[in-house]
Amino acid sequence: MDYSKFIVDKIKRMGESQTIAISEKAKQLKKQGVDVISFATGEPDFDTPDNIKEKAIASIRAGHTKYTAVAGIDELKAAVCAKLKRDNHLDYTPDQVLVSCGAKHTMYNISQVLFDAGDEVIIFAPYWVTYPAQVQLAGAVPVFIDTTKSSDLTLSGDDLQNAITDRTKAIILCSPSNPSGKVYRQKELEIVARSAIENDLIIIADEIYEKLVFDDFKFLSIAALGEDVKERTITVNGVAKAFAMTGWRIGYAAGPRQIIDAMRKIQGQATSNPNSIAQHAAVEALLEGSASTERMRKEFQRRRDVMVESLNAIEGFSCRKPEGAFYAFPRVSPLYSRAFGDRIIKNSVDLCSYLLDEAHAALVPGAAFGCDEYVRLSFATDLESIKTGLERIKQAVEKLNA
Repeated sequence: MDYSKFIVDKIKRMGESQTIAISEKAKQLKKQGVDVISFATGEPDFDTPDNIKEKAIASIRAGHTKYTAVAGIDELKAAVCAKLKRDNHLDYTPDQVLVSCGAKHTMYNISQVLFDAGDEVIIFAPYWVTYPAQVQLAGAVPVFIDTTKSSDLTLSGDDLQNAITDRTKAIILCSPSNPSGKVYRQKELEIVARSAIENDLIIIADEIYEKLVFDDFKFLSIAALGEDVKERTITVNGVAKAFAMTGWRIGYAAGPRQIIDAMRKIQGQATSNPNSIAQHAAVEALLEGSASTERMRKEFQRRRDVMVESLNAIEGFSCRKPEGAFYAFPRVSPLYSRAFGDRIIKNSVDLCSYLLDEAHAALVPGAAFGCDEYVRLSFATDLESIKTGLERIKQAVEKLNA
């Protein structure tokens, strides 16, 4: 029986996440005995710190295994408020916080609450693959602004203003950025803030990688630019990246009370509360996890330096040094039109497919992030694997004929 007639058109139009697809293909090849080195993963390769795991075990023994309030337990919302005050100089009360099943779920809640058919949402490219999909699921239209015109991926005030129409409702900002590792400086954040205020827009600030910044770079939350900015900003964060807790599925949003309450309402009809045990573990992470995060950050910086230097030594690759997150995003378009036998490299998908087959190295095509001239590599893997994988890539690229 063909069940496609029962599936709604918006799902048929929605593409699969290419980051997940590449990761799954790499895992399947490994199961078949192929020695694949994956640069596709979007999670730290470190284990969750022991004190956080012990807190989860203690919460089970204490019987914290029941439903909680939809918006999260009071202790966790208080810990989120304390974290935002301590780290970001932002004052929120617990009723301005919603805890969800990961930052992705938080972003979904926001899209469902804010966007309707015909609304436009500005997204800076390169972008995380899920942003446009979630906007489209809400019936709205993603409007992309290409930042690759600048070698430093700098935001252009003119480009932003030109993209705004009377249908524009929000701007999505990711800093540090997945996939590029770009961290926006105060001057760039002020461009976004000014445009939002002048055009009465909401700012959705995805700050999930905020703790992973390098070279003494100072991260700044856009909501901290002033009360007039904060009152129209929804700050999104979570424990996945900073505390190696991707599988625990805890994210949160802080923002205007009316919007947070609307998000709570839709979450109450979708998932209800996030995992009760993970919530208690997240309290420990936010209050006591900074030492483990700093050790992880230093190691990521060491790996980044090795990866960027090695990538820039490969013909056809050109990679800026990311200020944050754990991704390198090199331009590789000089390799397009080259061939290996009868296999012609026409775009980022072709190149990643070739490198997976020939070098047994999994990369994510830049097309997934709205920038086909690039590919993304994660350095959330051990240093030896990084060196081995990049050497394989170098050798595979050398086999391509001009």
